[in-house]
Amino acid sequence: MKDILILYYSVHGGTRTLAECIAQGVASVPGALPRVRTVPRVSTVAEQTAPTIPDDGPPYAELSDLQECAGLALGSPTRFGNMAAPLKYFLDQTSTLWLSGALAGKPAAVFTSTGSLHGGQESTLLSMMLPLLHHGMLIVGLPYAGQPELMTTRSGGTPYGASHHAAPDSSLAVSEEERRLAIALGQRLAQAALKLAVN
Repeated sequence: MKDILILYYSVHGGTRTLAECIAQGVASVPGALPRVRTVPRVSTVAEQTAPTIPDDGPPYAELSDLQECAGLALGSPTRFGNMAAPLKYFLDQTSTLWLSGALAGKPAAVFTSTGSLHGGQESTLLSMMLPLLHHGMLIVGLPYAGQPELMTTRSGGTPYGASHHAAPDSSLAVSEEERRLAIALGQRLAQAALKLAVN
């Protein structure tokens, strides 16, 4: 079995739901196993620390999760067209993996949730790809071929990765189209990881 790491940060639950859908897609591919992880909030108060185990949801990610995975799905809510600080903070600590080339050649995908349709879904997804490319990862997107939802959705969904439009008050649940696209992304990532895996 090949572990596919689904690493995300979520505040209001939209990104977490997408992560769960991606995990469902990964689990549907024989030989692939989803490993879901999150990251703690960052604080402006240096003395404040998060508990070592979250109150609910998946455990916090460790560098070993990245090193051991055969593929990575990276997710974050949009913050001014970019990933949220907690996820960026975690990625900033991966220089040892970069130096060793631990992620080079592994497939990666990205996903996001935004408060508005024009809140930076695509720029967030594209900017999330940058550190992955620096690590030598191979980006997996959602092709229009086989994904008719990309042509019809009035909510989230992009060829760059799965996305969700949550509304400014986070009142919109993940739509059926968004759900199907996230599941498809998980399947595509797992299939790529299995094809690329050497051992």
